[in-house]
Amino acid sequence: MINQQLLDQMTEKMVDQKHVFTAVFRVEDEKKTISVTGAAGGMTADDYYFIASVTKLYITAVVLMLMNKKQLDLETPVASYFPEGFLDGLHVLKGVDYTSQITVRHLISNTSGIPDYFFGKDSRGKSGADELLDGHDSFWTLEKTLGFVKTMTPKFRPGQKGKADYSDTNYQLLGKILEVITGTSMADIFHTYLFEPLGLKNTYAYSDPLDQKPVSFYHQKQVLNVPKYMTSITSEGGIVSTAEECMIFLKAFFNGRFFDPKDLDALKQWRFMPRPATMYFGIGLEKLWTPWFMSPGKPVRNILGFWGQTGSFAFYHQDSGLYFTGTANQVNGRGHNAVYKAILKLIKAV
Repeated sequence: MINQQLLDQMTEKMVDQKHVFTAVFRVEDEKKTISVTGAAGGMTADDYYFIASVTKLYITAVVLMLMNKKQLDLETPVASYFPEGFLDGLHVLKGVDYTSQITVRHLISNTSGIPDYFFGKDSRGKSGADELLDGHDSFWTLEKTLGFVKTMTPKFRPGQKGKADYSDTNYQLLGKILEVITGTSMADIFHTYLFEPLGLKNTYAYSDPLDQKPVSFYHQKQVLNVPKYMTSITSEGGIVSTAEECMIFLKAFFNGRFFDPKDLDALKQWRFMPRPATMYFGIGLEKLWTPWFMSPGKPVRNILGFWGQTGSFAFYHQDSGLYFTGTANQVNGRGHNAVYKAILKLIKAV
């Protein structure tokens, strides 16, 4: 049985002061009989935190809304939203420039082949993450990102059969496209389309490097303080929220608050993706992969939602009807592992 005592124990166990230092974990169910939040490591249930790439699930919601309004088509070439020549040389593979063939669908499904500026390596063997994880904070504008990516080798041709590779670059481009379509900033798009309609008072796009409301996140044992960077990645990871308000959005996403729930079926075009975490990626949606030995005799399927690089998470398990939100505030993957084990344990508890 899932109750406050169980969740408190699990969250305290996650925070081992070696790999995970602060955490918050919220669980609710479809029947509204379960609604509990655990917090540990000095973090409280109401604390603000960076939801990081969980932001991409909010992007998916906006994309679906614009599609239903006929303002966006996934098959539209990406280059049509930018000044002529702006994207030239973005995707050159074996001497062929495939940039003009990249569509919005390729971006949101991570099938563009465009390298990931964050973890991808350039000709020097350097990635965007290297300077950030070393504590060198800087703004990563779209122009800076594209300049860096144009020095890298694409992973595959746009839409190449069976290919997918996680790339934050895709979402920087997608955010700019949404701004062009709506004529406003991503911060305003999130507020107008999602935060305001849901009545979210403690959720916002991080925009001020001096804003210290969000709880710190870690890389290994060090606090990673990169506020300039966090202000510059609104569309790929710049939302700040709480476990409760992230839960409000997650439930709205899967229960038809902004679009017909049937639209979700079109997102489930899964491609196996071993990086940055072993999972399946669809159209702006992730599905966790659970090996059989983690739950022998009772396969755990259809845990849908999104991970964030900071250990943040927002997932819905269809079979049990459970929803999970929160963060482990750890970039190196140990937090994700702790969260994943806790999710499996809670699913088995019901």
